[in-house]
Amino acid sequence: MATLSKLKVRDVMSTNLIALGPNSTIKDAAQVMRDSDVGAVLVNTSRGTYGMVTDRDIVVRAIAEEKDPKNIKLEEICSRELTTVTPEDDLDQALQMMRVHAIRRILVMDHGKASGIISIGDLAQRLDRASLLGEISAAPPNH
Repeated sequence: MATLSKLKVRDVMSTNLIALGPNSTIKDAAQVMRDSDVGAVLVNTSRGTYGMVTDRDIVVRAIAEEKDPKNIKLEEICSRELTTVTPEDDLDQALQMMRVHAIRRILVMDHGKASGIISIGDLAQRLDRASLLGEISAAPPNH
């Protein structure tokens, strides 16, 4: 495998993107995340990507605030200002952006369209599967 400095975003990104509409509920998102074994869903409109909701967003922005998961819409809690990279960007650049912005996932956009996502867990699995984080990330879901 190429050294980290030579890897491109496309070499490690996950293309398993799940999208829901802005009027879907956080309960819908949580169920899709569980069933698809992902930690984030895109929030899409007919015009493209509107935002992204993570499992942590659901917990921190809704459950911890005692909001009803069946009534809160994704548009109410999703992150709208997303940090993005392209598939051709250097992986080092993506990692630096994640570090600077203190984010665990970064959206990959290709010609204005979402084409993938990079998560800390994906990176651990692909770059150092033998590490503790790599092993944990590779483990099957426990639901």
